[in-house]
Amino acid sequence: MSPRRGRFITFEGLDGTGKSTQLNLLADYLKKKDFEVLATRNPGGTPIGERIRSILLDSRTAGLSALAEMGLMFADRAQHIEQLVLPSLSQGKYVLCDRYTDSSEAYQGYGRGLGSETVLAMHKLLCRDLWPDLTILLQFGLESSIARARSRNQRQIETEQQDENRFEQEDREFYNRVAHGYSQIAKREAHRVVVITATGSIEVSHRQIIRTVEERFPEIIATNREQTAGVKK
Repeated sequence: MSPRRGRFITFEGLDGTGKSTQLNLLADYLKKKDFEVLATRNPGGTPIGERIRSILLDSRTAGLSALAEMGLMFADRAQHIEQLVLPSLSQGKYVLCDRYTDSSEAYQGYGRGLGSETVLAMHKLLCRDLWPDLTILLQFGLESSIARARSRNQRQIETEQQDENRFEQEDREFYNRVAHGYSQIAKREAHRVVVITATGSIEVSHRQIIRTVEERFPEIIATNREQTAGVKK
């Protein structure tokens, strides 16, 4: 079962907040409700995007300017929108994406000091000004998020020979700016961004996200009622 038009939901936050875990849990939940789901990520998601991702996140990528970094992020995003997001939305799918333009505003706009106006202008030009229907912003605490992300990426290096540790090498001041950026985005985009405090268990955060999604999209509530009625029969 699919809504007439797809829904676009993004997950945001510092690395280590549990975005990927919560995205996958929501995808499973929606699939059980018979909705079609595309789970994807920025950067990445497409063959071209994965190659861009390998440049952006590899700690061996040295000397990359802030503007070049932002340009690569938006090159990935533009390809992602054309190849995956828009076709999936037109097919009535739920598109769940790990990071989107809010990440660029937080990391490049605030973290790198390029400013929100520059990021938003790039978004309007290259992303058709396409914004999510809902953004879940997970907050876990600065130090805990960084420690968890560094530990995870070290395990990837050891077991998968995959280095995605470039951003985790940044100092605390950089991450303070990124976290501040996210808080400013949440205030400005309160109609779209819902903040979830992820300091409890994975299941508690998942239930909060489910409540948020059900409140936002009435077709899910309708499906719940239909499934409940089917069980009673």
